[in-house]
Amino acid sequence: MYKIGMIGDLESIQGFMALGFSTFEASTPAHAATTLSTLVKSEEYAVIFMTEELCAALPEELARYKDVPLPIITAIPGKNGSIGYGMTALKHATERAVGTDILFQE
Repeated sequence: MYKIGMIGDLESIQGFMALGFSTFEASTPAHAATTLSTLVKSEEYAVIFMTEELCAALPEELARYKDVPLPIITAIPGKNGSIGYGMTALKHATERAVGTDILFQE
């Protein structure tokens, strides 16, 4: 059975421990990149959540996993709230899949 992982600063990941997620503290982008690589190579994780701050600092690292079926790597707001990275990533993924921006049509 696959696991769900969470990478981020301690304050952001503490709540996920109670939900049964595997949590990994990473205070720097370099540490987060190493942790992410380890989790992907383990092939045990279907979903990996990372705080937006770490995702924003690791565009090249995340691009490596953009076209693989598993794991799904998803940005979530950290302890300081959203910085907009997650919504921007969702918009780009939708445009890539559908061919147009269907989320923010006016």
